[in-house]
Amino acid sequence: MADHVPYIGSGPYCYANSLAMMLGRGAPSPAVLEFATSSPFGMEIIGSTLVFFDPYGWEPASSFDAALAAAGWQSTLTVGKDADDALARLKEALKEGPVFVGPVEMGHLRYQPGMKGPLSADHYVVVLRIDEASAEAELHDPHGHPYATLPVADLMTAWRAESLGYGRPFMMRSGFRQVEEVAEEDVIRRSLANARRWLAMEGVDALNMPRGSSGNGEAAIRLAAMVETGLSGDMRVHLTCFAVRVGARRLADAATCLARVGCDEAARVAARQARLVGALQHPLVVGDKAQAAAVLRRLAPTYEELKIALGKSVV
Repeated sequence: MADHVPYIGSGPYCYANSLAMMLGRGAPSPAVLEFATSSPFGMEIIGSTLVFFDPYGWEPASSFDAALAAAGWQSTLTVGKDADDALARLKEALKEGPVFVGPVEMGHLRYQPGMKGPLSADHYVVVLRIDEASAEAELHDPHGHPYATLPVADLMTAWRAESLGYGRPFMMRSGFRQVEEVAEEDVIRRSLANARRWLAMEGVDALNMPRGSSGNGEAAIRLAAMVETGLSGDMRVHLTCFAVRVGARRLADAATCLARVGCDEAARVAARQARLVGALQHPLVVGDKAQAAAVLRRLAPTYEELKIALGKSVV
């Protein structure tokens, strides 16, 4: 794929970056871990307004164990009964090393400039220690804040995740252990079947999706019409500050991963999708409705194309 240039740079990759930190030396790259979660394979509109460039019915926790298994790792999931129980469990787990915490509400992480309250923005961090004397937590926040400190009270408020649409309060993972060594190319190969399953919207319980939800090509066509009608300010901020950025990044990484294991046809489709999603950023920011809608309509048929191409790669 001579025309595809792998992306290296910043982006909202909190989940994969936090997971890579937990796996430590020899961990697969965040790009490969993101691929293993199946996040690049689809598009969804949840209900009437919430848009993501990820599989229909997908959320980060739904693919955590599959991604870990593909990489040859296991971990222990803990869910606190309440704030006191969760904090006690966190302190106990920290005796063995860092802890993967989330989802948390980003708006309560007040070391990030401008954060003054809930934004309905999910996030993941790696908690390093709790300082009992100062009642502060020290953590690595992959959104650009290594060794950040935060009052424990604010961490617990964020961790309660009351404003988020998925997950449960006080979820954390610890006890990460490697059970086999797996080369990055094999992590990718092991993840192909799940990628196709998510893209095909197979096994998704539609009853758990809000009424009016849609996926893949249908979602792209629907969003094009919404753009032409006029997006709300909140939706445009969500798309331009998060959804488009992470969607294009995921697809660019997916194209790179697919090419690494010889899935050339699927890699070409994913690279085209990455270009199309990335090309939404400017027209959405400047308000060029016609251009953004045209890009989305070109994007719509590519989901079926990618499903067919992946089917040829899955044994």
